[in-house]
Amino acid sequence: MKLVLLERVENLGVMGEVVSVRPGFARNFLLPQGKALRANEGNMARFEAEKEALMARNAERAAEAATAGEVIDGETFVMVRSAGESGQLYGSVSSRDIAEIVSESGTSVVRSQIDLHAPIKKLGLHDIRIRLHADVSVMVTINVARSLDEAERQASGEDVIAAQADEDRAIAEAQAADLFEASEEGEELAERRAEGADDSEAPEDDED
Repeated sequence: MKLVLLERVENLGVMGEVVSVRPGFARNFLLPQGKALRANEGNMARFEAEKEALMARNAERAAEAATAGEVIDGETFVMVRSAGESGQLYGSVSSRDIAEIVSESGTSVVRSQIDLHAPIKKLGLHDIRIRLHADVSVMVTINVARSLDEAERQASGEDVIAAQADEDRAIAEAQAADLFEASEEGEELAERRAEGADDSEAPEDDED
């Protein structure tokens, strides 16, 4: 399907450009969101007549997006989730989840603006791009942790998964050492008892 773009669309084209797209992409995204018109004679004439107004509207929206983006650009948002020892989440963090928590800051964001190719499924710091406008993008960090304390540790640069593994290893080694020490003490006690039993069974000297 051929369309004329009413604004720049990333990886597709700039305002006024005629592009060929899949019908589904046109009907489900570009046309309903007012980003393009069908490239027929009437719409092309309409675009030329409204071009200056469209350019002014686009510049205004870009300026508004840039102002809104200043509030969240570079910010970190903490999301507490349950996860296993390996850091794998019991579930995932979706673009909808990110849009909701970012919007709580006062900058309205919708899921379609979140540049997330696949849901987040591991603990850690995840840099996410948010496209507030065709010409305005900002970066935020999503800190996914099992607790607020863990989130603080991750933010300071600590690898909490590796730290947990080291802690578990240290505990296992300490337990093994305790078992070994207890085993040695048991063997020594058994030896002393055996020696005592041997002494008690030794024959006494006869007295004349």
